[in-house]
Amino acid sequence: MKINFFFAATVFIIFLSVNSFTIKAQSENQVNFIVIYLDDMGYGDLTTTGAIGYQTPNIDKMAANGMFFTRYYAPQAVCSASRAGLLTGCYPNRIGFAGALGPTSRVGISPEEETIAEVLKKKGYATAIFGKWHLGVQEEFLPTRHGFDEFYGIPYSNDMWPFHPGGSHLFPDLPLFENENIITTAVTPEHQKQFTTQFTERTVEFIKRNRQQPFFIYLAHPMPHVPLFVSEKFEGKSKQGLYGDVMMEIDWGIGQIIKTLEETGLAENTLVIFTSDNGPWLNYGNHAGSTGGLREGKGTSFEGGQRVPCLMLWKGVVSPGTVNNKLVAGMDILPTLAEIAGAPLPERKIDGVSLLPLITGEDIEGPRKFFWHYYRQNNLEAVQDGIWKLVLPHPGRTYTGFEPGKDGLPGKVNENHPHEAGLYDLRRDPGENYNLIEYYPEIVEKLQKIADEARNDLGDNLTGAQGLNRREPGRIPEN
Repeated sequence: MKINFFFAATVFIIFLSVNSFTIKAQSENQVNFIVIYLDDMGYGDLTTTGAIGYQTPNIDKMAANGMFFTRYYAPQAVCSASRAGLLTGCYPNRIGFAGALGPTSRVGISPEEETIAEVLKKKGYATAIFGKWHLGVQEEFLPTRHGFDEFYGIPYSNDMWPFHPGGSHLFPDLPLFENENIITTAVTPEHQKQFTTQFTERTVEFIKRNRQQPFFIYLAHPMPHVPLFVSEKFEGKSKQGLYGDVMMEIDWGIGQIIKTLEETGLAENTLVIFTSDNGPWLNYGNHAGSTGGLREGKGTSFEGGQRVPCLMLWKGVVSPGTVNNKLVAGMDILPTLAEIAGAPLPERKIDGVSLLPLITGEDIEGPRKFFWHYYRQNNLEAVQDGIWKLVLPHPGRTYTGFEPGKDGLPGKVNENHPHEAGLYDLRRDPGENYNLIEYYPEIVEKLQKIADEARNDLGDNLTGAQGLNRREPGRIPEN
């Protein structure tokens, strides 16, 4: 037994030494970063997590060769807020974000906040965003004003246009931007059919053009958010209809990106992150994704609304086929990339913690100890410690009991269902079906203290708490 223990210990020390040497060597070469952010993809929308009727072989390959975070939470369960949290490392309500900004909104990301792009620019990174921005449409809020060298995409959601079959006829035309110039004033269905391929091709071209310098690419696909569009090469290819076709094209694009990294010799010096901004918009029925059995969906703080897949691929650093079940969140991406790049964190307070020790396998406990589930303007709806989740009484969306829509038309939902307080053991009940609040008063007391901390810091409209540390978003004064 002593010989076996000594041998195992020696092997482990050698592994850590080699791993540390690899990271140091890659850091000296400045690691590249690609963050792929899908829109409304659910936990069950990958082959790896149970998708039926289509396959996602390239995303599955990412999981097989990288790390799959099974307990990743989007910053909030809706578009703009989630993206604000990802790019700034903050709870969205800390920086004045809630919900999804409309095309005529005069609110956007404050110039005082630092994005991932701005953090990495300090270390000489070339930066680009391809796809959906949704953090402000006014000129002051565009990506090129917040650290991105290049922007090709749309300023807000692809359903915010006159052609949306769900009835969004009151919206103005959807423009297509090239940096700060509008190159198409009114996106058409034909444009949207090419978006997934175009944004993929832009990513591939940027990689090739910047192969001699460090780069950060934020590929924010508008899909699979409704209305769904797919190019001819994938139309009708799946057995799950248009939604499956869309996911197959997204998967194809990821394969093209990884292939390009391998062909350019950058695979071992690039961290690729794949995740979603929130869970599926369930009342769209066959044009929505799957939560994989988690409760509720987009627009709720239940697991189906905020828990989504997160995959990280970093050849030579991440152990292939690793499954990590520790509590992590979208706000953790910024400090993770900053630590790897050796860049200073933003001067203002952020909420993210670096995941690098988890990525390298040096930390088995995880740096994040709790997560606050906020929604709407500033409602604290739940808190959790990674094992136990306390749902607080709140009015909120429920899809339960309503017939879903079909073929792009939404079904009904109740936006103000009176959700009762509940305690759920996420180890055994990720579907949040069994309320244990009466049986574990000590756990409830512990989580109530976490809720009190949240209310003191960020406030809570449900209890009237103001919060001490909320910041204003950017605003364009009314004329």
